[in-house]
Amino acid sequence: MPGIASRTAEVVIAEIGVDMSRFPTAGHLASWAGLCPGHHESAGKQRSGKARKGDAALRSALCEAAWAASKTRNTYLAAQFRRFSRRFGKRNQNKAIFAVAHTMIVAIWWMLTNEVDYDELGGDYFDKRTDPAAQTQRLVRQLERLGHTVTLQPAA
Repeated sequence: MPGIASRTAEVVIAEIGVDMSRFPTAGHLASWAGLCPGHHESAGKQRSGKARKGDAALRSALCEAAWAASKTRNTYLAAQFRRFSRRFGKRNQNKAIFAVAHTMIVAIWWMLTNEVDYDELGGDYFDKRTDPAAQTQRLVRQLERLGHTVTLQPAA
């Protein structure tokens, strides 16, 4: 997995072990590690909450690995970091790193539970998921709402 070297893997295995029967789901492991996003809802309004406390060594090792993974080229984790950075803004890169670390702990749970290797999805994973026809329709509707008449012609 990008970002995880031998020392980080040793820390992960030392903290959680290889027997995943203690954690029924990946969410349970992420919650135990303290890598779940915070949730604060009151009176129907959702606010960003603080992440809960968890295993400090595991949490810091995975956040450090997430920083390393965010600097790699053409990997799923780097693409996800860029996607979260756009969503959270430039000033909240720590939130994006925390989200990537959460993705990493979920992937680790899946790998240890199913005894499989890491499968790299690629840096263009999110681009391949978007449907060009749906994106075209969305952009046409936006232009029409702004008062423009749109005529689509296929490119030569």
